[in-house]
This record gives sequence, C-alpha cells and structure tokens, in this order.
Amino acid sequence: MNRKWIRAVFAGMVLAGAMDLAIIARSAQGGDASASKPAEQVYKNIQVLKGTPSDQIIPTMQFVSNALGVECEFCHVQGALEKDDKKPKQTARKMIEMQFAINKNHFEGERTVTCYSCHRGAHDPVGTPIIPDEEPKRAEAPKPPDANAAPAITAEQIIDKYIQAVGGADALQKVTTRSEKGVIDFGRGKAPIDILAKAPNKRISTMHTPNGDVITAYDGHAGWLGNPGGRPPRDMNASENEAASFDANFYLPLEIKKAFTQLRVRPSDKIDGRDVIQVIGTKQGQPPVRFFFDQQSGLLVRTVRYTDTPLGRNPAEVNYADYRDEGGVKIPFRWTIARPLGRFTIQVDQVQQNVPIDDSRFAKPAAPAPASPK
Repeated sequence: MNRKWIRAVFAGMVLAGAMDLAIIARSAQGGDASASKPAEQVYKNIQVLKGTPSDQIIPTMQFVSNALGVECEFCHVQGALEKDDKKPKQTARKMIEMQFAINKNHFEGERTVTCYSCHRGAHDPVGTPIIPDEEPKRAEAPKPPDANAAPAITAEQIIDKYIQAVGGADALQKVTTRSEKGVIDFGRGKAPIDILAKAPNKRISTMHTPNGDVITAYDGHAGWLGNPGGRPPRDMNASENEAASFDANFYLPLEIKKAFTQLRVRPSDKIDGRDVIQVIGTKQGQPPVRFFFDQQSGLLVRTVRYTDTPLGRNPAEVNYADYRDEGGVKIPFRWTIARPLGRFTIQVDQVQQNVPIDDSRFAKPAAPAPASPK
C-alpha cells in the first residue's frame, strides 16, 4: 500500500468531516501529540509557531497544503520532517511571519489575510492579472429589497420542512439504532465499510483495508481512532471531538435548532441544477456550519464545516444524495466528502434499523498491558 493510498485510507475515516489531517498524520506516523503541550515540546524544530497547541500543528500544515495545492514533501524531507534542507520550508516560515505581521499591523490582529488570499491553490502566486479567454462576467449591483415582497422564509420554517421531509419527528424517534454496510470509493481504489449508530449520539465506522481495519468512533462522550497494524487506538482532541459529536447526532434534524445560538438564512447557488436555500448556524467560540436544503423537497443536500487553525480555516463539505425510505424515515444512501485536495464517496447498499447494538461496540479498546519483564 503506497503512501498516497495510505493517506486516502485514513481520510476515509472522516465520514462527515469529523477527523482532520491531525489524526491522519499522527496515525500514519505513529505519533500521539499531547494537546495540552505547546508545539515545540512535542515536535522538533518548531520556530514561527512556538506556543501553538501541538494538536493544531498538523491541521495548520494541512491548511498550507490546501492553500498552495501541494503535498507535505514540497516543504519537508520525507521521513525527517524536522530538517531544513528544502528552501520552500524556509520560505514558508517567512510567509507565515508576513501573514501574522499584515494582520497585526493592518487588521487589528484579525485573521483577515491568509496564505490562500494570494496563492489560491497554487504554490506560485500570480502577481499580474490574467486575460480571460472570453468576456468576463461583471457582478451586478444588488437590487434594493421589494417593500411589497412576501416575508422571507425563516430558518425555523426551513428546518421544520426538513423534519417533515425525512418523515416527521414521531417517525424519527421510533428509530433508535442503524446498521449500514457499503463501499467507500476514493477514485484510486475502493474498500468495504460498516457503520453502526445508536441514539442519541454514538457512532462507529469500520473500513476494511488489506492492512487491517481503520476505525473512527464516538462513544457518546469522546471520540477515538483505531489504526491498522496493531497500533493502539488514539483519542481525538477537542476540535475533533466537537466535529465527531456532530456527526454522531442520531436525531440531527430535531437537534439543529438546539445546537446553535443563531440561525440565519442566506441565498445560495444551485447544487446539481436544483435550487437550494442556505441556513448558517453559529455559536460562540466555534466556526459556522452551513446547511443547504433542496427548496422543493426540503431535504438536506450539503453541509460545510470548518476547522480553525492559526493560519486559517480548513473546510470540509459533505454532499448527501440517494435518499430512500427506511421504515418511514428517509436517509441518504450516498454521501460525498470533499476537501480542497480530494474527495471520496460512500455508497450504502444495506441498511437495518432498530437492531440490537450494545454500547460496548462504541467503547475504545483498552490498551494492551505491558509485557512483564523476564
């Protein structure tokens, strides 16, 4: 199994964006950075990011990858990430310092300018405007609101329509467990995957790879990751737990209103040719979550969530499709998880509801006892 395939396999654990590259990298490298320690106490040769919590270093590197469209080896020596042998790594440090200085001196410390502001997915930013192949479309000035227009739909009405579209509150609450089997498709390969979920907030996915099972789980209180190759399972950090708990919410349609302190309706472009409406959920101290609902059916067709890093936000998009009725409740049989540098699709082909699932299925296995000295 080559390195790119390994990266794709570990990305497959992110069933709805809960896991970030921090977990992927720690698993692939065998590390287990302590979130309570500053980066320089966990990683070697930390310079401009001294004082950053160690669990934010790998997501920050992922943000750089997303912003420049490059892999780790563009800056780092494979197998010796701490070395400074490559010039792009030294340049990257200067660019990070420049970003911090611009925001401090010109934007009152707000993270307004990021790597992506200039790079836009290219390692060499373009300084000269590009002449397009055809006449560019000019943005039209916004039209003033029509005083006689009908009142806009509220976020509460949109979510209520979503609840009805999936079967209604009573039907949703009659289902307490769900077992799904399917295939995860990375484009470069496929693997079977099993997903177990239990109300109100337990979830575990198991992807079966040639090197062993890759597991992502949330036990109702905390998340953990099981690695192939016999390595012990690893705990999620705070931001990963926040995302994993969202994914594990068994009654999500009923919980959206409770999960956010504010819900705002915003216009949106079409998705797959269908008109959608956007609801943005916010709560203090967390990045916003964007929900996109089909205007006709009321079903949820996309969510977009973000992971904060010192340099910027990493987005994760989930697209839901192939809704089918299972015991009076409509659920998506296909979802596609997309990030700036890749995507994969899970297609479910078997679903069972209200099957017995013991809570122990979601618990992190105990670490093996150390071998006694001979």
